[in-house]
Amino acid sequence: MINLRVLLIDDHTLFRVGLEALLESRGIEVVASVGSGQECLRLVEELNPDIILLDMRMPGIDGLGVLKLLRQNELALPIVMLTTSTEESDLLESLREGAQGYLLKDMEPDELVLALRDIVSGKTVVAPDLAPILARAVQGNVSEKKEPASTPFSDLTPRETEILGLLAEGQSNKAIARNLGISDGTVKLHVKAILRKLEVHSRVEAAVMAVEYGMSKNSATH
Repeated sequence: MINLRVLLIDDHTLFRVGLEALLESRGIEVVASVGSGQECLRLVEELNPDIILLDMRMPGIDGLGVLKLLRQNELALPIVMLTTSTEESDLLESLREGAQGYLLKDMEPDELVLALRDIVSGKTVVAPDLAPILARAVQGNVSEKKEPASTPFSDLTPRETEILGLLAEGQSNKAIARNLGISDGTVKLHVKAILRKLEVHSRVEAAVMAVEYGMSKNSATH
């Protein structure tokens, strides 16, 4: 099993201490547990964690502010929002800004650990309780598109469109390579081209855009 190194940021000391103990009891190393976004920004390069667990509501720089700053600095490691907020706007903005997970603080401990391992392996994970909210938001956005012919995806090649559709389904590079009968390296090149053309910084942002426009494997291949 992968040994995970987690950087935990939450301004509630009791929750932070409890979560640290919970994670470590399940074999996950907490490299630091801090109470502010400023401390996170200072520690992240020094400690080089595998994943960042980030509270949404914090004094000073809030979780979304920290997320944006980390992505602006081209930090590539997975960042997960761990919050009590079930607001649609918080969920969608977190994913748009490059969060690779959006999890709720009342999740079962084993579900949380499993979600963290899935995220580090390349998946995007949203708390199961929020799936209906995400689905409603996506359906609403799709129905509001006035000019479906004019989309951000017009410059993509058919192969890039196909790969973006698979990204939107949460597939990893390896899974996409297997499905399309091409190499991992070829998939990586296509993903890099997709990010450049869509002017986004992460595959998660690209996948969120694709989902918002109703792209799927079926629509991408026709």
